Parts: sequence; C-alpha cells; structure tokens
Amino acid sequence: MVKNKILLGLLSIFAVFLMAACGNGETQPNEDEESQSTETESSSEEEMDMESDSGGHMEHSADEMSSSGEVPEDLKEAENPTYAVGSQATIEAEHMQGMDGAEATISGAFDTTVYTVSYTPTNGEELVEDHKWVIHEELEEPGEAPLEPGDEAVMNASHMEGMEGATATIDSAEETTVYMVDFVTTDTEEEVQNHKWVTESELAPVE
Repeated sequence: MVKNKILLGLLSIFAVFLMAACGNGETQPNEDEESQSTETESSSEEEMDMESDSGGHMEHSADEMSSSGEVPEDLKEAENPTYAVGSQATIEAEHMQGMDGAEATISGAFDTTVYTVSYTPTNGEELVEDHKWVIHEELEEPGEAPLEPGDEAVMNASHMEGMEGATATIDSAEETTVYMVDFVTTDTEEEVQNHKWVTESELAPVE
C-alpha cells in the first residue's frame, strides 16, 4: 500500500510538470506572433507618416523631381535671400526619398506665398494630401495673397504628373522665401536639377 501511494504521488508530480511544460510550449508561439504583428504595424505606421509628411510623393524619381528652371513671369526674385544663388545649403526636408540631408546648390531664390495643398491628379491617381509646395504665382487667377485654408484654385504647376490643371484645396499658407535647388540624392546618387520648391526653414548652413 505504501509503495502504491508513493508511486501515485510520483506520477501526480510528473503529470503536473508535464502539463506545465506543454503549457509553456503552447504560449510561446502566440507571444512571437504578437511581437511580429506589433513590429509590422509599427513599420507600416512609420511608412504612412513619411508619406504624409512628404505629401505622398516619396516614390518619385530624380527626373520627376527636376524641372526646366522656368518660373512664372510675375514671380519676384528675393533681394537679400539668406542663401544666395550659387551658394550651398543642407536640405532638411523629405518631400522625396533621398532628399533629407542632401547638400543643395541654390539655383533660384524668390519671395512669395507658399501653400500646402490637397488635390486629385488629372491622370486618375489617388488624392494627394498636404503636398509641399505650390506658390501663389502657380495658381490660376488666385487674386490677392494669401489664400485661406479651404479656398480652391486651379494649379498651373507641373512639378508632378497629373498636377497641372488639377483643382487644389489650400491646406496652409506661409509668406517666405522659396528656393529652387540642385542636389544629388542621398540614396541613389542621382542628380536633381532645379527642384521646386524648398522653403527657407527647410534649409540649413553646410557644416
């Protein structure tokens, strides 16, 4: 009888350990899955934030970032810009991939009102929100500057495909000096010529 009781006791202890081991083995995969899910969600949120900050144009090439350098006839050159034409500055904006941290050469400086705008491209692409930047002189018969958030105007700018002729809704307005810049992208080392536009607050002296 004593032996049977000891044997039963040992079997009970063994069963408890076995169940505990199985329980640990079952919960571990769920913990791994939750961790991977959290990392994926965090990565997706970061990508969405970057696209939002850039105005939804992160995937455009250096050719699309470049322009002919032509500006509206009524656009006034800045008399005493912080960064003179021909000087260098560091870009502190990421309208496009490879832009933030690039060393820019100033190819034009102008005093104007700049807007962030939302619009639906004329080529059928999805709505673009908070695009940086469109200047007052690139709007069709805009009237006196500045326009107010919520105002609408047709764009004569062609910075992006599907932009010219689209109706823009003004998201924000700022009177400042805007710059046209040349730079080499930090990721693909492609040359960008006469990029429009970078504001004065998005530039910093070269260290």
